[in-house]
Amino acid sequence: MLGTMLKRLLRSSVVQAAIGALLAAYMQLVKATTRWDVRGRDVVEPVWSGGQGVIGCVWHARVLMTIAGWPKNVQPATILISHSPDGEFVARAAKHHGIGVIRGSSRNPKKTKQKGGLAAFRAMAEHIAAGGCMAMTPDGPRGPRMRAGVGAVRLSKMTGAPMIAFAWATSRQIVFDSWDRFILPLPFGRGVIVWKGPVAAPDGDAPEDVERARAAIEAALNTASREADEAVGAEIIQPAPRPEPEAAR
Repeated sequence: MLGTMLKRLLRSSVVQAAIGALLAAYMQLVKATTRWDVRGRDVVEPVWSGGQGVIGCVWHARVLMTIAGWPKNVQPATILISHSPDGEFVARAAKHHGIGVIRGSSRNPKKTKQKGGLAAFRAMAEHIAAGGCMAMTPDGPRGPRMRAGVGAVRLSKMTGAPMIAFAWATSRQIVFDSWDRFILPLPFGRGVIVWKGPVAAPDGDAPEDVERARAAIEAALNTASREADEAVGAEIIQPAPRPEPEAAR
């Protein structure tokens, strides 16, 4: 009974708006009070100056502080966020920061209409074609943790846009015991932002071409995440075990 009431409360638009506003304010507080060190500027500055569409990839656990890595005076940024209740809070917070939001799932853009996969995929392609940055969580919305799906790769193939990897860590943070090991940064600490890549769009449609690009962006994200964690002396978050190939299941 209590659980049902809580779910209803969290689905209230008034409550969601309030939580989204509080989350946005907290994100701004952390951004403003953290001493940031940015690594890999040579990766991202040509993207900013070139003005062409790009796919920014970040692990689900580190989505909260993407606002610290992408200046507002470069390509307009839009983020793909799932239709989950938690996603609603993040979506509202993102809008407070002037970040565009597309709702859907990055795991399989061809799946059911209720997930909004195909519509989201088309909207993302249009945003990239207009010269925007499309931010995605390749392991979202349910994992496995730090294992990339093929959604970003297929979008890269369709648009020709490169993928870049983004990670951050702070010296003061809480790591939750969730599937993704979600990171909550605390204010007044030291932070490191790491960019890696770019990873080019696959040359062809063959499974091995897609897998090569998928493995490359996964490796770039994991390398960036480890470098950020090590730089601030934080717990190094490890990827989940590799999922078994479909043929072995």
